[in-house]
Amino acid sequence: MSAVEVPAPAEGRVRHAPYWAVLTLLCLGQLMVVLDVSIVNVALPAIRQDLGFSEAGLAWVVNGYTLAYSGFLLFGGRAADLFGRRRLFVIGLVVFTAASLVGALAQDQTTLVVARIVQGIGGAILSPATLTILTTTFPEGPQRAKAMGAWSAVAGGGAAIGSVLGGVLTDLINWRWILLVNIPLGVIGLIAAYLLLQESHGNLKTRKLDVTGSVLVTAGLVALVYGTINSAPYGWGAPQTLVPFLAGLVLLAWFVLHEAKIAQAPVVPLRLFKVRSITVANLVMFCVGVAVIAHFFFLSLYMQNVLGFGPLAAGLAFLPGAATMTIGAYSGPVLLKRFGPRPLLVAGPLITTVGLVWLSFIPVHGSYPAHLLVPMALVTLGAGVAMMPLGMAATSGVAREEAGLASGLINTTRQVGGSIGLAVLATVAADRAQALAGTGADAAVVSGYRAAFLVGAVFALAAALTSLALPKPKQPA
Repeated sequence: MSAVEVPAPAEGRVRHAPYWAVLTLLCLGQLMVVLDVSIVNVALPAIRQDLGFSEAGLAWVVNGYTLAYSGFLLFGGRAADLFGRRRLFVIGLVVFTAASLVGALAQDQTTLVVARIVQGIGGAILSPATLTILTTTFPEGPQRAKAMGAWSAVAGGGAAIGSVLGGVLTDLINWRWILLVNIPLGVIGLIAAYLLLQESHGNLKTRKLDVTGSVLVTAGLVALVYGTINSAPYGWGAPQTLVPFLAGLVLLAWFVLHEAKIAQAPVVPLRLFKVRSITVANLVMFCVGVAVIAHFFFLSLYMQNVLGFGPLAAGLAFLPGAATMTIGAYSGPVLLKRFGPRPLLVAGPLITTVGLVWLSFIPVHGSYPAHLLVPMALVTLGAGVAMMPLGMAATSGVAREEAGLASGLINTTRQVGGSIGLAVLATVAADRAQALAGTGADAAVVSGYRAAFLVGAVFALAAALTSLALPKPKQPA
């Protein structure tokens, strides 16, 4: 298998592009997006010192990106189907790369936070385009399974790789390089997109975008995630939390009503959720996002604030986890062929559950080899095993014209799960630490981390149990 055919319906031509080249380009785009969710975590102390951030303001270097990314993903996925997959891939890459440059050159707090927000919007356009092009380029079967395995390895391992790369760049050069590294990657991606990708659209009856639905779902997700983020500093009962959270729920309920009763060309046709594999896959992805994405944040804090690791040491400490996640994802095609998706979607989250429960026993005076290495590897291995079957379950059987929507939906579920999960678990950790404030600073903080890991384990277990509802295919993919 050396080449794939990339159809160009509008022009009536077929372009032959090397298999490895198309796949490498799509994985590069996805890697850039996923890296920037976690690459800043290890660099936060250096950013605070350089630009004079307060603790509350510093959180928005992370939250600004995740808020915009999760809010605009569904819009990005639908826009790719309507206006062209290559066009949206290029637009997303340009926006993401330009915002990275602005953020890297930022001399004040506002510029950096705004750049991170624009980065998130660019990522929300780019990410679903990568998966959409993959699912519409490679036919179901061995070709798509191999391509999905590679893409899943990048999507799953990117968070761990981001933590490693962030520590290395911050310690050896400067924190600004965590953003500057996107510039050469973006330029290479743009050149490759024009050389390798042919434009394609969904075969839709109308190319009109449901503006009302797009506004409602984007505003609803942003308000929901924003309210959840505010729960960490203000608590769940504060107006700063309740008002946006409830507003988000109202907007999302209005969105569902609009899509079901009013929209002629809905952003999310609700009939998609009648397909049990799509519904189950998105529920599982949400729980996995809550459990796994947040654990990188708490491990970074534990290693730097409690164990005294520097940025480089903390970044390198994530390297074994990145390796096991990549191994788990790359083993997907072989395991999927042998067992089918449901056993993998049960086993993966169960492995992650074991790792998170293990982490919930970390001591105040712990050591990396004895208390972190193995459970960290288990958490990411389980996530890697689950990534490919999740992607397959969420997109297989979807009509070609709705591939972008399905891709955007599963990405949205993962990111919203990660954003909400981080905010909820941060609140759990803070409440636990405050309750034990009299036991000593480190002891109280570590107790909060333990509670967060344990709640994450509950979500991972919920993902495993939910996977049992996935319909069993007639034969393995």
